[in-house]
Amino acid sequence: MQSSYLEAGRVTSPHGVHGEVKIEPWADSPDLYQHIKRLYIDGTAVTVLAARVHKSSVIAQLEGIERLEDAELLRNKTVYIDRDDIKLTDGQYFIADLIGLDAIDDDTDEHLGIIKEILPLEPNSIYVINGAREILVPAVGDFVKKIDIVAGCVRFHLIEGL
Repeated sequence: MQSSYLEAGRVTSPHGVHGEVKIEPWADSPDLYQHIKRLYIDGTAVTVLAARVHKSSVIAQLEGIERLEDAELLRNKTVYIDRDDIKLTDGQYFIADLIGLDAIDDDTDEHLGIIKEILPLEPNSIYVINGAREILVPAVGDFVKKIDIVAGCVRFHLIEGL
C-alpha cells in the first residue's frame, strides 16, 4: 500500500538569522520545492512561505519559523510531502513506489530480483537490482521497458555486461 506522504528531503541547517532553513532535496530537481506550498515535519503540516534554489539545495521560509533558534530546532529533520500535492506527468514515478518492485528480464521473463534502490546520478539514474547478483541498470528506455506499479514489477532489457 502506498503511503500518502513521501520523504522529500532533510533540513540540513538554518540559513541566515531570520528563520530560513536549508533543505537537502530528495527529488529529481530542487526546483520541485518552488511549487510546493506545504511540507510535513514530525507529522505536522507547515506552510512554505517562500522557497528558492541555492546550488543543489533549497532555502525555505516556513510559517512560524522566524528566528535562527526556531530554525535550529529543525536541523536534521526529515521533510515529507503529500503525494497528492505533486502532479506527475505520464511516465514519471515516485522513487518510493519503485523500491521493492520485482525486476523481470523482458526477453526471458526471468525474475532478476527486487529493486533495492535508485541512484540519482547524472546523466541518468541507476536502478540497483538485488537478486542472485547485484545488477545496475541505467534508467533509460533502451533498458527499462515497462514499469507497472499495479502489477508490482519493472521489465528490463539486459545486455551482456550488465
